[in-house]
Amino acid sequence: MSELQAIPPGETGYDQLLGFTIPLRNARGRVVRLGPVLDVILSAHDYPTPIRHLLAEALVLAGLIGSLLKDDGSQLTMQAQTQGGIVGLLACDYRDGAVRGYVSHDAERLAMLGANPSLYALFGQAYLAITFDDAASGQRYQGIVPLEGDSLSQACEAYFAQSEQLPTIIRTSVKWAGRHCIAAGLLAQHLAEGEEGRERLHVRLDHPEWEHVAVLAGSIRHEELVDPTLSLEAMVWRLFHEEQEVRVEPLAHLTRGCRCSQEHYRGVLSRFPGTELAEMRGDDGMISVDCAFCSKVFSIDL
Repeated sequence: MSELQAIPPGETGYDQLLGFTIPLRNARGRVVRLGPVLDVILSAHDYPTPIRHLLAEALVLAGLIGSLLKDDGSQLTMQAQTQGGIVGLLACDYRDGAVRGYVSHDAERLAMLGANPSLYALFGQAYLAITFDDAASGQRYQGIVPLEGDSLSQACEAYFAQSEQLPTIIRTSVKWAGRHCIAAGLLAQHLAEGEEGRERLHVRLDHPEWEHVAVLAGSIRHEELVDPTLSLEAMVWRLFHEEQEVRVEPLAHLTRGCRCSQEHYRGVLSRFPGTELAEMRGDDGMISVDCAFCSKVFSIDL
């Protein structure tokens, strides 16, 4: 992994989120670049290139959006599911800096599409569900939007516009560096009166302050996002260096977040009736559980 270690010491590079705010523009944002942790997650399955690209983008989005949650233990979950699509299910989540993801797909039909299939070719008619589980209140919030546009990023922008009424711009990029995958993204949002938690009566897509931030944030180039020599701080500085004040804050380090274990699956299975457990047992009396996220198989003895 040495070829990925190009960021100067003291600056933010791979597998860490960076938050930023522009107080006078009533805007906030997040930047992330995934490297080693992405390799670990993708290595769990022998995904073809289009699926690896799709999952890499989804994990970037999970980090960007999940890091907006304030309270420890809160979780973001993203799911895109189709009926009859080449991609049957895409699922990923974020909790306290831990990310994980999985894609089920029809390999034979995918092979017929070529190297760069469109989002519609992969999913067909589909919907994207974004769920926030708030640890402090115990409440769950979910928004569902059509999976439309050229990318998952555009669908997430639509979610914030429709479900949150929050003007948002998201840019992502994925590239391969030898045998390693690099994926990165930037999220910027306009906040009502510069405060979180206030009513959004004055948030408008045509607000001059938001238009200014959106133009600058949208000017980021794909090659800048995944440039291994450009720190996240330097990226934010390039975009907003003419602003009177820009505050940056290193946020969570990202890790692979698979939570599978013998204890976890025993707890899940303990909720099943005895008759169903009997049907699950193999000839050796054990119940085999396959974790879709990390591809491990657990033999559970109850």
